[in-house]
Amino acid sequence: MAPSIADLPPVKKDEPSYPFYYPIFDTEERFTPIEKFEHTDPGSRADPAKPHLLGPNTTTNDISPYLGTEIIGVQISQLSPEGLDELGLLAAERKVLVFRDQDFKDLGADRQIEIAKHFGPIHQHPTSGNVKGYPQFHVVYRDAEHDRFREYIGDRANRTSWHSDVSYELQPPGATFFFVLDNPAPGAGGDTLFTSQAEAYKRLSPEFQKRLEGLRAVHSGVAQAEFSKKRGGPVRRDPVEHEHPVVRVHPVTGEKALYVNPNFTRRIVGFKTEESEYLLKFLYDHIAKGADFQIRATYKPGTVVVWDNRLTVHSASGDFDQSIRRHAIRLTPQAEAPIAG
Repeated sequence: MAPSIADLPPVKKDEPSYPFYYPIFDTEERFTPIEKFEHTDPGSRADPAKPHLLGPNTTTNDISPYLGTEIIGVQISQLSPEGLDELGLLAAERKVLVFRDQDFKDLGADRQIEIAKHFGPIHQHPTSGNVKGYPQFHVVYRDAEHDRFREYIGDRANRTSWHSDVSYELQPPGATFFFVLDNPAPGAGGDTLFTSQAEAYKRLSPEFQKRLEGLRAVHSGVAQAEFSKKRGGPVRRDPVEHEHPVVRVHPVTGEKALYVNPNFTRRIVGFKTEESEYLLKFLYDHIAKGADFQIRATYKPGTVVVWDNRLTVHSASGDFDQSIRRHAIRLTPQAEAPIAG
């Protein structure tokens, strides 16, 4: 069992507020290959009216017409199984949910994992920092001396890096949980940018949509593994590549969405190199320039963001002062193998 927050020693001024979650990079740690599993999305069981999630004391504020809803008055830790099912459905419908005033970060590791596991087996990341004894936690950590994000994207003028988490897996994530422990003050940066891949698909002409349907693309974890190995980090599982449909359909809502991202998508199957590069560049530009179907999720103490990785891409903003600590945790339940649209 993880220690409760009350049992942890006092935090020094120059230490993270939650030292239990400080990332470790154990190069001796190894994971077995991920086996295929049957997955039923919890949203398929949900009452569309969501009575177990949205009560009379709940306030919801849509961030944009296409994605993003801020929710106040709901405590994720107190939701029943039916309420969690409804959370999954709402995440699919609104793509990104920003829950305020949550006690989630203080629940302890076992309870946090238990809640996230309602949505599928928790992915154990092959290269990121995790928590000693808890490989389910993907730790996002940056301070004045540690900034893997800037190392990873390299010397670029634009720090956005659009991606859907670990899309190279055979069964990539669905509903995903992200909670902050230390973050820049509101307005000082450290937000997360999200784009609706569903709206990006809808904006294309019917003829272009028709051309994309049936295409498959290779998603690869090789470059990520090589980056970690080069800098002396872990590669806990041999990197994998898998083919996924360029247009996928959500198993519950039936909504179609683009499923390509510049971090992990490498090529269109059956296309020559120039053809693949040309098409992917168009799609990446279309996604990145779609400011009218993007949002910026902001953080306050107690914020938990839940998003559907099947229908969105996201990027860290990378806009905060390097001396400021940003410490957050991602729990990433895996879902079904992408269904062709």
